Amino acid sequence: MMNFDDQDGQIWHNGALIPWRESKLHVLSHGLHYASCVFEGERVYNGEVFKLREHTQRLIDSGRELGFEIPYSLAELEQATRETVAAQGYADAYVRPVAWRGSEMMGVSAQDTKINVAIAVWEWPSYFSPEARMRGIRLTTSTWRRPAPDTAPVHAKAAGLYMICTLSKHAAEAEGFDDALMLDYRGRIAESTGANIFLVQDGKIHTPTPDCFLDGITRRTVIGLAKKRNFEVIERAIMPDELEKTDEIFVTGTAAEVTPVGEIDGRKFTVGTICQTLMEDYDNLVRVRSEAAA
Repeated sequence: MMNFDDQDGQIWHNGALIPWRESKLHVLSHGLHYASCVFEGERVYNGEVFKLREHTQRLIDSGRELGFEIPYSLAELEQATRETVAAQGYADAYVRPVAWRGSEMMGVSAQDTKINVAIAVWEWPSYFSPEARMRGIRLTTSTWRRPAPDTAPVHAKAAGLYMICTLSKHAAEAEGFDDALMLDYRGRIAESTGANIFLVQDGKIHTPTPDCFLDGITRRTVIGLAKKRNFEVIERAIMPDELEKTDEIFVTGTAAEVTPVGEIDGRKFTVGTICQTLMEDYDNLVRVRSEAAA
């Protein structure tokens, strides 16, 4: 298992590349105690970050949702990301930009804290094992639900929103599942713990309306790929009982890419042609774009 605080290489931290082991935050950082922290997850293919502009803009927007301005411009953050990717030297990797309130104030109120920013890059293969992706991952429904838009900044990629995801994934793994299905505050299907979800019914692709969870960058990319194939994509409210009439299910995310679902709470699903087609199209897209950029 990778120990993330003890690695060779460099991390971009508040404006400069520094040795990996020297990138630290104080134990009284506001981001640790009060979740005033936002982050991104990005993929490197053939040395190029896929959808870097969209991810970087979302990081800035997420900070604003939490009431702070990241002290670097979009262009500066993009350049810092490229520098970090180049310094680490991985052809295929994962990128984690993160911004958080520092330790200048300790309490709920923290307007005068410094906003810290770091970017780390490491090698990371598929989020799920190759075996799980071939057969389709196994999910179980979580007892935790995605919060309502008037109770949390649901459209920010904010650290605090992932607490229930960790709880849900741990509980699922303890029961032998790969991940958990998250419902929203109304009992509708929302997503998995770290990826958006799609259901195929009678040849049409259905996906929940992202009104209380992230409208993922990979989600939007895959919707575009599906439409190019002339698949009908319908965004709407989806209830759990619709799993009974669903033929295929897959999830999408920067880490998960396009991953089929083979089972939810004992219900079996086929790793069908629509999912396989979009898996291939997504893989071709990220590889072709990165090779062209290189």
